[in-house]
Amino acid sequence: MPYLEIKNKRIYYREHGEGEVVVFLNGMMMSTISWSPFIKVFSREYKMLLVDLIDQGFSDKADNDYDQNMHVEILKELLEELGYDKIHLFGISYGGQVAQLFTLRYKYMVKSLILSNTTSNVDNHIKRNLQTWYKAAKTYDSDLFLKTVIPSLYSEKFYKENFEWFNGNKKQLKRILNKEWYEAFMRGIKSTDGFDISFKIKEFDIPTLIISSDLDEIMPIRYQKYIYEKTPCSRWILIKDSGHACIYEKPHEFISILLGFLKTIDFNMIIR
Repeated sequence: MPYLEIKNKRIYYREHGEGEVVVFLNGMMMSTISWSPFIKVFSREYKMLLVDLIDQGFSDKADNDYDQNMHVEILKELLEELGYDKIHLFGISYGGQVAQLFTLRYKYMVKSLILSNTTSNVDNHIKRNLQTWYKAAKTYDSDLFLKTVIPSLYSEKFYKENFEWFNGNKKQLKRILNKEWYEAFMRGIKSTDGFDISFKIKEFDIPTLIISSDLDEIMPIRYQKYIYEKTPCSRWILIKDSGHACIYEKPHEFISILLGFLKTIDFNMIIR
């Protein structure tokens, strides 16, 4: 399995395809495996760099609490070790927050920025959702945790239509929901405390794509609308009839949007 040791931690990554490098940053409950359905199509035209950040997937766990800037520094060192000085950066949800922080600090390394179902400010609405998840995780009760978290990630229609599938996957999910996983998850939630770069995102003067889902209750449209309005070189696309986890509810639409943006990037975009 491909690892690099960075800051005394093993960081797991996977590369697929050839061409310009597109880095994928996971949402809080995701890992490199989460992108498996998209590898075949996407890697035909681009090099996918999938990364498990600290406390995610196959990477090492943190020893203590941290903030998201730790991920930024680890990602930078990972890119340098792999010899990538310029990348397209994609982040969804939690990964979108890390992507924004990375772009603010190392914009010279970012060709374009793609943000899906994310926010520039963890405000009280988002904090309440995260605290609900945190409390469920703190019980170490997989039934309670899954019952609390999973329905909130999807639109009501999709969840009802796929209820049997979700139930069938509970056993598989429960195998990874051990104490170590819950503690990593809770550290991830705590790492978002104080996240607010809403007054800085006007600095994103690179081609930027913002993706929203109209039924996202975790990070509703208004958060992405704000990013769009404040970033001078951005496009905004709305995926309809989908909740927070749009990559699973609308996978074909999602990958089409991603590829379409990358193929039509105008590096001389007029600043709005």
